[in-house]
Amino acid sequence: MRTFLLIATTALGLWAGSEPSRAEITYPWCAQYAGAGIGGRNCGFSTYEQCRATVSGAGGYCEVNPMYRPLSEPYSAPHKPRR
Repeated sequence: MRTFLLIATTALGLWAGSEPSRAEITYPWCAQYAGAGIGGRNCGFSTYEQCRATVSGAGGYCEVNPMYRPLSEPYSAPHKPRR
């Protein structure tokens, strides 16, 4: 029974780790609240308009996220030609 459990656990671990890794999602706009480095920062906005709407009542400004990296095309395995 222990041997079966060990084999099953190993197989599950190999199967679970076989997918290609996914990039961390970042967003292009950051809201900087308050000023002089004493406020908060939220870099979770897809558009400038979303960011502006968020800071409009709270005070602050929007800026480009320096850590933003656009996602590349999704991975696709090469196709084998049909015969």
